[in-house]
Amino acid sequence: MIPRDYITELVQRSDIVDVVQSYVQLRHRGRTHTGLCPFHNEKTPSFVVSETKQIYTCFGCGATGDVLNFVERYYSLDFKGAVEMLAKEYGISLEGTFGNSEIKNELYEINRQAARFFFKNMRKKANPGYTYMKKRGISEDILNKFGIGFADDSWTSLCDYMTGMGFKKEKLIELGLISHSKGRYYDKFRNRVIFPIINTGGKVIGFGGRIIGIGEPKYLNSQESNIFQKKNNLYGLNLSKKDVTNEDAIILVEGYMDVVSLYQAGVRNVSASLGTALTENQARLIKRYTKNVILSYDADNAGQNAAFRGLDILYDAGCRAKVLKVTDGKDPDEFIKKNGKKAFNDLVRAAVPYGDFKINMVQSKYDLENEQERIDFIREAVDALSPMKPVEADLYIKKLAKSTGISEGAIRFEYSGNNSQEKGTAVRQKIYESSTEESHEMSLLEQDLIQLMITDEKYIHLPEDVERMAFESISGKQIYCALKQIKDRSSYDIGQLKDLLDEEAVTYIDRMENRSMPEGMEQKVFEDCIESIRKNNLKKQEAEIITKLSMADEEENQEKIIQFTQQLIEIQKKLKE
Repeated sequence: MIPRDYITELVQRSDIVDVVQSYVQLRHRGRTHTGLCPFHNEKTPSFVVSETKQIYTCFGCGATGDVLNFVERYYSLDFKGAVEMLAKEYGISLEGTFGNSEIKNELYEINRQAARFFFKNMRKKANPGYTYMKKRGISEDILNKFGIGFADDSWTSLCDYMTGMGFKKEKLIELGLISHSKGRYYDKFRNRVIFPIINTGGKVIGFGGRIIGIGEPKYLNSQESNIFQKKNNLYGLNLSKKDVTNEDAIILVEGYMDVVSLYQAGVRNVSASLGTALTENQARLIKRYTKNVILSYDADNAGQNAAFRGLDILYDAGCRAKVLKVTDGKDPDEFIKKNGKKAFNDLVRAAVPYGDFKINMVQSKYDLENEQERIDFIREAVDALSPMKPVEADLYIKKLAKSTGISEGAIRFEYSGNNSQEKGTAVRQKIYESSTEESHEMSLLEQDLIQLMITDEKYIHLPEDVERMAFESISGKQIYCALKQIKDRSSYDIGQLKDLLDEEAVTYIDRMENRSMPEGMEQKVFEDCIESIRKNNLKKQEAEIITKLSMADEEENQEKIIQFTQQLIEIQKKLKE
């Protein structure tokens, strides 16, 4: 028997419009789509797909059902076959699915009881968590609605409570509720306000904890488990999904407090992405309720860069994305408390469309009065336009030409070259090639370096010219900094390191514990990593100079062409060496 929770997750992550239009030509009319029924012959369209209700109906032959029923009927499959086919399409693992419903139910129950424990802690007496939330202006009603709780500063209060109920410590560790180090068990969440993470089916799948006072990390999330994959869920959507559908728009924010404060102020079509890195699965989940997304991330560089990355993911998922810039306060929580709902809604109406935001972000880094910086700006702006469809890109190419004085033809040539290169490199990441985009995803090179550093502290000391370039991912930088913070290596263990990291970085550490490196090859691997970092940097410099040469005017920029050529010769010489 297939577990009900698994079916619910599968249907939630599958967009019926995406599935059906792979086989039926659909015409878009508002929130419905019409076409010729694939189950009987007809000349006049009577087949309707509802995006809101996620069902199909044929008014000719009477066929009707959800996405699973459509796959069953179209391919003449049984229910299990339809589940397997759809799961494969959406990248959902079936491993253990047909026999682990009891296991999952136990994990859900553990989280439910833990949530009740934290909830009671917040309310049974005066405590720092309650004081903190009251100072932040959160009402009793909203605390209850979101199930917000408190983890005290005791090392074992939750562990004692849960084991006293008969739950095994191994299960509590699996869910990230407790940790184990040097023979002792202790609570993972201590002295934190606790935000239960609840899926759209109403199950508690994890927790987020905000430290009271000073401490790191500021926010600590549950580690990924059999019932919690951060990439598949959004915080607060269990409460806001009806409002999202009614408003036909979702406001996506960064943090738990942003969701709670906006919801309390009456902006209820809101949710948070459980971290700044928006995923494809989260975009698909959003699209089930609306295609209109307003990203309202923090006004700092990290928040704006996260919005920049999230735009492409939403665009690829078929969403219409805009970016809201908070003008008074660094985040939505601060702004709405200071200025109110009406002022925030004014910001929503003034949100900047996808393409304009990307171009403005790139332009802010360059002085367009400087000729060389203008060329560098064009190169990066064109790269930002690459994911766009030609019609949309054409609009922004004209804007770029007007603002920079560079001909449309030159910009179009650069755009065309960029796109053809992208299409020809579907899997373009080589073994030791790092992405310049700051994300949580660590390259194999970074993972090898971290594994070496965990094995032997001598590898922590990187050459000066390499250290600033060695880690480009957020997780890699975080783990490297944490390793350097640990002074007493004699008493160090892996649990101590994990306590300094967020859950995404911890996931990489867990993977490394299961990886093996050829014995006796550590120094050789280290040297290869260092060489690869230097080589990658030279290749980036080479590509930048080639681009500058291709865009320089031979008559007006003769001196610069000579200078660039000399630099290129030196770099290529080093690459050969």
